[in-house]
Parts: sequence; C-alpha cells; structure tokens
Amino acid sequence: MTSSVGAKEAPAGPTPNEEPTDGRTRCEPGIRMELFDTVHVALERAIQGAGLRHEALAANLANINTPGYRRQDVDFHSALQAAMPGGRDAIAATPIAAAVDSTAPMRPDGNSVDVDAEAANLAQNALEYEALTQVLRVRGDIIEIAIGSR
Repeated sequence: MTSSVGAKEAPAGPTPNEEPTDGRTRCEPGIRMELFDTVHVALERAIQGAGLRHEALAANLANINTPGYRRQDVDFHSALQAAMPGGRDAIAATPIAAAVDSTAPMRPDGNSVDVDAEAANLAQNALEYEALTQVLRVRGDIIEIAIGSR
C-alpha cells in the first residue's frame, strides 16, 4: 500500500486554449517552427552552386585541348536571385546545373575554352565559396550559442 501523504500532484499543463504560465510559449496547431531561415537555405544552395561551378570550371580546364569541347558554366546566382521572393521552399527547389555557354567565342578547332578566363573564374569562384562557407559557419556558431551548446 502506497501512501499519498505529503505527495504533491504535478501541475497540469495548459489547456489547448490557455497560454502556459511558466514563461514558455506554445505553438499553434499546424504551425511549424523552422530552425533555418530563408537566408540559411539560400547560403546552403549558393555553396552547392559554387561547388558545381568549380567542377564545371575544372572540367573546362581539363578539356582545354579537346577539339569541339564547349565550355560549361553554372549560373547559380541568377537562379537563386529569381527564387528568393518565393521563400525557402522555392530556394530549396531551385534547380542548379551546369549548362553549355553558347556565348563563349569558338576557336578554329571548335573548342570554346579560354585558359586565362577559366583560371580567373576558378580563382574568383574559390574565393566566393570560401566566403559563403565562412558566413554559414558563423551563423551555425550563433545558433549553437543561442541554444546553449557552447
């Protein structure tokens, strides 16, 4: 036989229409709280785009002497800029892929790769990739500090 003398009953939580009285807030049914905002998703997609662009630029340099090779590039900036007004879901769903650059001048052998331009684009893209990853890293650090894991 157990005794209930001196035992305290746990306080009941708020009913569905009451606000909690202990400083917490409640989320309305059907409302999702997102940890990562639109900017965070855009940064992730930009990093993916810069990675794909690096691959395309490296492939261009690797095919500098391949007759008939057409240079490729990844225009993730325009794709993400067009998706930004649609919010995080539109940004996450934006396709980012390499495409043949039809505006690049063609050499007599049918190749459209300019080694100097590709090297400059590769260096610029590497700097942009590094900047994007640093910004995302700092945002992650801020979230870790906010949730108290640091």
